[in-house]
Amino acid sequence: MKIKTAEFQTSAPDLRSCPEWAQPEVALIGRSNVGKSSLINLLTERRELAMVSDTPGKTKLINFFHINGSWRLVDLPGYGYASIGKQQRYAFNQAVGDFLTGRRSLRSVCVLIDSRLPPQAIDLEFLRWLEGCKVPYALIFTKTDKQSAARSQANIKTFTAAMSEWRAEPPVILLSSAKTKAGRGAILAYLSTVVG
Repeated sequence: MKIKTAEFQTSAPDLRSCPEWAQPEVALIGRSNVGKSSLINLLTERRELAMVSDTPGKTKLINFFHINGSWRLVDLPGYGYASIGKQQRYAFNQAVGDFLTGRRSLRSVCVLIDSRLPPQAIDLEFLRWLEGCKVPYALIFTKTDKQSAARSQANIKTFTAAMSEWRAEPPVILLSSAKTKAGRGAILAYLSTVVG
């Protein structure tokens, strides 16, 4: 797939506020500060399409990006942010949960995982929950430039072993580095199979 056009389209606080359209969508989600905005900018080759921040939890709305006039990337609020109140945190999680379980145009979810870390309970808990939503998903291990390839592969192996407790076969696994652009082609190839 070649991305020729990419533009921010709209934001919504919850599923009910999201625009309805027939075009397919792929959602990106992960822990705060895992690199969702950087990945969007990498895939679209637009350095400032999505705002990159050092402050975890900056994405608080469901953000839609129109790609090639034919499908949408959806940037969902990260899970695990700590800079907001408990009631707001519940509202964001509720909005994300409603979107993932109730969005008819959603074709796949890309869950971003920091490749440098051992399996984090919050990632595994989210994936176990997502498994029950019956939405296809892939894992994208980010920030691979910050360590050796062998270390990334070892962490991925440990992560998928932890998932084997409740999933027989691992999902599609992709790697990325916003800095070196590694993995961009493989991720775009995956997206192409999803959105047609």
